[in-house]
Amino acid sequence: MAVKGPLGTKKKKASVKPRASSAKRGGRSVRGATTAGPIRVGILGQGRSGLDIHARFFTRSPRHYRIAAISDLLRERRTRAESELGCDTYRDYRQLLARDDIDLVVNSLPSHLHPAVTAEALSAGHHVVCEKPLAWKVADVDRVIDAARAARRILAPFQQSRYSPDFQKILQVIDSGVLGEIVQIKISANGFARRWDWQTLQEFRGGNLLNTGPHFVDQAVCLMGFRQPKVAFCHMGRANTYGDAEDDFRAILQRRNAPTIDLEISSCCAYSGDTYIVNGTHGGLSGGGGGLRWRYFDPKKAPGQKLIRAPLPGPSYCRENLTFTERTWSPNEAQRDRFSFMSKRFYDHLFKVLRKGAPLDITPRQVRVQVGVMEECHRRCPLPKLPPRGWRKGG
Repeated sequence: MAVKGPLGTKKKKASVKPRASSAKRGGRSVRGATTAGPIRVGILGQGRSGLDIHARFFTRSPRHYRIAAISDLLRERRTRAESELGCDTYRDYRQLLARDDIDLVVNSLPSHLHPAVTAEALSAGHHVVCEKPLAWKVADVDRVIDAARAARRILAPFQQSRYSPDFQKILQVIDSGVLGEIVQIKISANGFARRWDWQTLQEFRGGNLLNTGPHFVDQAVCLMGFRQPKVAFCHMGRANTYGDAEDDFRAILQRRNAPTIDLEISSCCAYSGDTYIVNGTHGGLSGGGGGLRWRYFDPKKAPGQKLIRAPLPGPSYCRENLTFTERTWSPNEAQRDRFSFMSKRFYDHLFKVLRKGAPLDITPRQVRVQVGVMEECHRRCPLPKLPPRGWRKGG
């Protein structure tokens, strides 16, 4: 099985990706409100992602991006943004969307607001980066794709873990063919933690599958060629959470001519082990962000064998001496700060998309497959819900 897809050594045909266009609308390039200088950004939400991931990156990339405005319901966050980011602030995100000098809107609002507000931002004429999850239903993904097409704007799902250096190395090793046919891949995004914030609530589309899952389900469907897999098994349960959404998730994904994916995202695993285990007919690989190791044999140099139907002499077991080649990989200094590294890769590429018309590496159509998996898992494993109480209105 050769892994083919964006960011691997074998790419899909460019025809599946957005094309550059030289069309203009109202003085704006279809690829941006400005055509030179830094891209002017508006960030919706200044929570963990809006501030610690997106805003922090933009401040470190002044040649390419400039934060023009943010919106947040909480007064203290707006005050901090005015002081630390030196930008305009709004309590109501709609005021930010009404501006005509914003090139790019980053939707880092709470998860339950992602599809609707992303569609609003696109319809208002802005390119949009949407935090994960892009949606929790395929129908919602289709709606935002339609909104982007109608507005002739770029929709870029923030699936930065596709650029994770360990995952990229895994794609390279698999694509090299040294492991043979890939039979199974186990992905374990486990740890031990108790949690009690809004991301533990189904009302706000919380839970491990919609919080952490978009990273690793995205990698799983990438390994399966971005074709919709069958959910052969699914479990969603509550262990250490204080909310009503799951914090213990397991699924087995299967598709013809693709490896079986065994995926776990659990918050009750005290000994988490390796993130990735790849099993192939010529060898295997294991490891994670801290490093990878893989070993394989060359079938051309292996002893010749044939099926023996008669009892083996002895009796005895089938034994042979295979010569294995051992390889390792460790992240370099830049790659050790994984979040900064992935954000830089994502936004450096997006700059080329918006300024030079490059095709997106990570497309909404690919993420649609991921959302299809998550929707099916939620459909098959519903959990009782707490009564909804709404979102804090802020100040």
